[in-house]
Amino acid sequence: MIRIQRAGDRHPGGDPAAGIETRHALSFGPYYDPDNLRFGAILACNEERLAPGAGFDEHPHSHTEIVTWVVEGELTHADSTGHTSVVRPGDLQHLSAAGGVRHVERNDGDVPLTFVQMWLAPLSPGGDPSYAVVRGLSAPYELPAAGAVLRVRRLGAGDSAELPAADFTYAHVVRGEVTLRGEELSPGDAARLTGEEAVPLRATTDAELLVWAMSTP
Repeated sequence: MIRIQRAGDRHPGGDPAAGIETRHALSFGPYYDPDNLRFGAILACNEERLAPGAGFDEHPHSHTEIVTWVVEGELTHADSTGHTSVVRPGDLQHLSAAGGVRHVERNDGDVPLTFVQMWLAPLSPGGDPSYAVVRGLSAPYELPAAGAVLRVRRLGAGDSAELPAADFTYAHVVRGEVTLRGEELSPGDAARLTGEEAVPLRATTDAELLVWAMSTP
């Protein structure tokens, strides 16, 4: 089964007056849809846009694997375990909240910051928090704590690829346009595949996608 969610169907959130604009793919915070709570291990897939100087003040997380992909600008991160970093386009950030952690996320630059943040449910709760940044991610990023693997697909116009066979596959279009089983997908669109074999797609322009393959716990 394949379900397409268009960018325009995402729920608006954030705090525009504070320079934070968010688009939620799944139920999140005050946005609640009982038919859209999670997909596989994915609890949230938020498109975030922060104006220069805007950000999220220190706040807590627990029992969540938080993966962030920067699209434009620079994301400044600091957390209660002492990690600080600046995450740039092409970098992947992974914060494992485990038993509990607090962090700050800001745009300390002078241009807008755009990133995609995805929350995944761990297979087992608790443990010690951890943090990692992968610079210039090119290989699949394995997240065994959630039974998931993330692949970044970069395609030139006319290139073909396959979405992997998995119990659950989630494909988010970051840039460009692709065709999937006759459906044209544009930036912000996403496809949710359940119990599918490998499914071909074709880029109609230069494109970048975030593709999660997840197993059933």
